[in-house]
Amino acid sequence: MALRIFEIDPTLQGVQGQIWDRVNGYRYWKEELKKNEGGLEKFAEGYKTFGFNRVEGGFTYREWLPNAKQVFLAGEFNEWHNSTPLENEGFGRWCVFLPDKEDGTPMVPHRCQLKVRLETHDGQWHERVPAWTKLAWQDHNTNLFNGVMWEPPTEEKYSFRHPRPAKPENLKIYEAHVGMGSCDPKVATYADFARDVLPRIKRMGYNAVQLMAIAEHAHYGCFGYHVTSFFAPASRQGTPEELKLLVDTAHGLGIVVLMDLVHAHASSNSLDGISQMDGTDHCYTHGGPKGHHAEWDSSIFNYLKHEVLRFLLSNVKWWIEEYGFDGFRFDGITSMLYHSHGIGKGYTGGYHEYFGPDADIDSHIYLMLANDLIHTILPSAITVGEDVSGMPTLCRPVEDGGFGFDYRLAMAIPDMWIKLLKESTDDAWDMGHIVHTLTNRRYMEPVVAYAESHDQAIVGDKTLAFWLMDAEMYTGMSIFTSPGPSMCIDRGLALHKLIRLLVLGLGGEAYLNFMGNEFGHPEWIDFPRPENGWSHHHCRRRWDLAEDDLLRYKFFQAFDELMQACENRFKWVSSGHQYVTVKNSMDKVIAFERGDAFFVFNFHPCNSYSDYQIGISWNEPLRCVLDSDEGRFGGQCRLEYGHANAFPALHGVDGRPHSVKMYLPSRTVQVLVKDSLLKGGVRVFLGADFLQEHGLSSAEGVTYQLMVWKEAEQVPLEPQNVGADGSIVVADGFDATFKLAGPAGEEMPCMASKDGAFRAYFPGDYTISGAGYLANGAPADLPATLPLG
Repeated sequence: MALRIFEIDPTLQGVQGQIWDRVNGYRYWKEELKKNEGGLEKFAEGYKTFGFNRVEGGFTYREWLPNAKQVFLAGEFNEWHNSTPLENEGFGRWCVFLPDKEDGTPMVPHRCQLKVRLETHDGQWHERVPAWTKLAWQDHNTNLFNGVMWEPPTEEKYSFRHPRPAKPENLKIYEAHVGMGSCDPKVATYADFARDVLPRIKRMGYNAVQLMAIAEHAHYGCFGYHVTSFFAPASRQGTPEELKLLVDTAHGLGIVVLMDLVHAHASSNSLDGISQMDGTDHCYTHGGPKGHHAEWDSSIFNYLKHEVLRFLLSNVKWWIEEYGFDGFRFDGITSMLYHSHGIGKGYTGGYHEYFGPDADIDSHIYLMLANDLIHTILPSAITVGEDVSGMPTLCRPVEDGGFGFDYRLAMAIPDMWIKLLKESTDDAWDMGHIVHTLTNRRYMEPVVAYAESHDQAIVGDKTLAFWLMDAEMYTGMSIFTSPGPSMCIDRGLALHKLIRLLVLGLGGEAYLNFMGNEFGHPEWIDFPRPENGWSHHHCRRRWDLAEDDLLRYKFFQAFDELMQACENRFKWVSSGHQYVTVKNSMDKVIAFERGDAFFVFNFHPCNSYSDYQIGISWNEPLRCVLDSDEGRFGGQCRLEYGHANAFPALHGVDGRPHSVKMYLPSRTVQVLVKDSLLKGGVRVFLGADFLQEHGLSSAEGVTYQLMVWKEAEQVPLEPQNVGADGSIVVADGFDATFKLAGPAGEEMPCMASKDGAFRAYFPGDYTISGAGYLANGAPADLPATLPLG
């Protein structure tokens, strides 16, 4: 049977032998699991067999320890004595039944700390944290971790309230570390993050949060990438129930939750983790040099060992089923794809670099099985592969012969920006090279574009804001003490806005931002360690800086918020229409169409252009809906004309049938759309799920108050009743700000805003959904008789 990947890219026929090796290996495992384990989905429920599981009359505890001679469960319940032996079931499995006490309470109570002790055949004794533990706590006397029996009583278990949001068509990811999510120098909790950070993420216009460092990791400073307990949420940040609260709160705000999944390796820490679980170096991992990652000092999984495969696939399903995660970013898969782990290799796109003796087919098969499993149990799931090599077919479905990822991280984009800022003067930037890097992706293989991620924020590197403004970020950001212009700060603010919007506009089919970078966070990330006195000072996010009206950080944040709102309204990221009209390195101008939006960038450090004529495809007047020179973004307000007046369509140039003439100030960007898309004002519908959240079956009795600007502040107008169809209409408005009240006058707040008000920044249809957030578009069940704006 032919594979579709060969139809999409016929040049892959030259390496089809190795492609068929992994495809046939994947099919073999699928068939084997169907015959012997009840299928892939059943096989991936190892957590129902291993670890602690409730059965009639008590609990069973089961562990896979193939090199063990004898095994004991020890913990607080038996005063850490070797008095609870496990029986050998064969095939490396050891099990014990733990009967309930006479009063019906468990022998091993909730929150009991414990470990598994084993003697190996060479007479050595080892103490390990149970591999399938649902929680692990650090003993602050020894600094070692213990497994924890986590079986809360029914009344303490978290019950999910909100359904999963639909899969976003315009995926915009907010990359975040829960522990860093506080202004204060401390480890923030899941509850802190749910209360303080999730509303901010929604307000900023992102529809997905990617959570780093969720699986337990003994060393906090590893950023979560040296996992020790794969089924346990990081306990520094709270309990499993509090993590469920975080996920559920995100769902109530319409935010999908992705987990940073680390299956490329395991921590080599055998005292706290699964490395050398049975006393050998080849239990869950390869033995010898093959099982050691030289650069990461970690252990490499033996992916197609039967019980290892069960462990990893079950881990994937566990996070989806138990915690409600909506997908995963698979970390470090370049290391998985190649026996060399990509160390010392450069990838230029030649197929000989991807296919050959360096290809790790076992890992390829595992990734296909994992993606198949994820998309089978959750069709709306999102998987993102972190691959720097550009492996072909990575983002094609498994049934087509691909690896099955939905997206690949476009890792060349941030590298390009850092290289430009480090090595080139602004007037030497090559617009053609920038455009090529942003658009250089494989046909029909979507990518997540980003200007910077956590990688650039770690101590020893610099964020874009730091490269642009460096030390002056500490002295020149105050409007009060430094009210005048600054060449450094003005340049940094202008280019920061242009770079981020160019990446969002042209870089891929999805977008990513690391927490705080949207407002040019001034500090690097440095986790507590002996060298810094175990300080959390640089392991937090200074949200207060962006909220301070006297600091210029507010301009960075305001632009990012409006940039995302503009994309949410016109959704160019998900559009297949993309055409670059101008990439003029002498003028430093880039212009392109993406979806219904037309972007014009002038990167020149000093030249502005009047009546600059650019080709377009639309024979319609265009109006500006966003420009980086607006006063609210710290600009000079030189482009106000285009917001109030449409640019007429002129004769064709640049190989396009029509054109516009525009004023292009230096270091600015303008986003234009067809004037017809801005007709009809703002119309907002109250969604049924939002009404249900407030105990209402209809919008009867619900009122709204429009907010209008008077003397530099917003004031409310008189309350008005929501329409009989559950709508609010501002017929002549370009934007709208309003508050809602229930039939008894009770507030029905927007959960994403600081003041409870809902804000629509552009004309169009919107729906108030979930716990209280504004979604773009009218409800799907809107009667066809109602005209759409």
